[in-house]
Amino acid sequence: MAEGYDATGVRCTMLRGGTSRGLYFEPADLPADPRARDELLLRLMGTPDPRQIDGLGGATSLTSKVAVVGPSAHPGADVDYLFLQLGVGEATVGDRQNCGNILAGVGPFAVERGLVPAGPAETSVRIRMVNSDSVAVATFPTPGGRVEYRGGTSIDGVPGTAAPVVLAFAAAGELLPTRRVRDEIDGVPVTLVDNGMPVVLARAADFGLTGAEPPEVLAADAALLARVDALRRSAGELMGLGDVSRASVPKTVLVAPPRDGGQVATRSFIPVQPHTSIGVLAAVSVVTGLLLPGAVGHELTAGWPDGSRVDVEHPSGHLLVDAVLDAAADPPRVVRCGVVRTTRKLFDGVAYPRA
Repeated sequence: MAEGYDATGVRCTMLRGGTSRGLYFEPADLPADPRARDELLLRLMGTPDPRQIDGLGGATSLTSKVAVVGPSAHPGADVDYLFLQLGVGEATVGDRQNCGNILAGVGPFAVERGLVPAGPAETSVRIRMVNSDSVAVATFPTPGGRVEYRGGTSIDGVPGTAAPVVLAFAAAGELLPTRRVRDEIDGVPVTLVDNGMPVVLARAADFGLTGAEPPEVLAADAALLARVDALRRSAGELMGLGDVSRASVPKTVLVAPPRDGGQVATRSFIPVQPHTSIGVLAAVSVVTGLLLPGAVGHELTAGWPDGSRVDVEHPSGHLLVDAVLDAAADPPRVVRCGVVRTTRKLFDGVAYPRA
């Protein structure tokens, strides 16, 4: 065997899901022991290395993601989906969050692997998101019983078009982890919300920002990043997440008045570096939080049109979020929420980790 080469390959599918890219596996193709599994995934991804030159990663957190998809024993689900966020320059594997973009590829993957039968025209797959023990439903075209990846749907942040995947989310537990609509951390008013993704919601103006700054400008502001990190660490304790210093959650999202025809402008951090767009579940949590009377940024909803569709502006464009909230309930209750994403299969075969 050549030095640095592992001859034992692993069956793997790579899919572009929404504005992310990930490796998809069935549980039987990975070690059962989580530590051995994570060690193998790091070698496959090429982590730790800022370039990930010796693996399948793309040198960003958006392309260093893994989905483990298998049959579900849950009575309300067809498959289980475990999401793992791998580091790039650091050998970390996190399982404390979901990923709504990678979720977009789970249903098509399940059909192609024979885990779920395809419908004659479209298929709906009930997916238990293991990270949060909540259920989402993915609906996508399967004409003739085959997954259709081609189509005319476009999403901002992805070139070209692909077939749509409609993601509908069930309520994900405690919407307000502190049971308060508003908290204050280091003098900054925040709303701590979790509708599938733990999020610290704050106003961009409270950080001296307009909310229109490009990600690279935010990334160059070391003082800002340190302040965001301190804020989210304190928020993690308040939200019952414990020490989040090495965790990818909670996300911090700064909101501001829209500038491009949407309803709200956002700048998000994962967990400290500025996001080039916004995560699906982060956007869902942000919109849900903003709809709560008294929440930070609720005043931005005054000009929103009637109905449930909210146009969220982010650095790469727009994301439409469908959200209906019963704010009069105690505690407030999510009636429904969802988004439209696209996915495309990039390869299916055998991946070879470094030794």
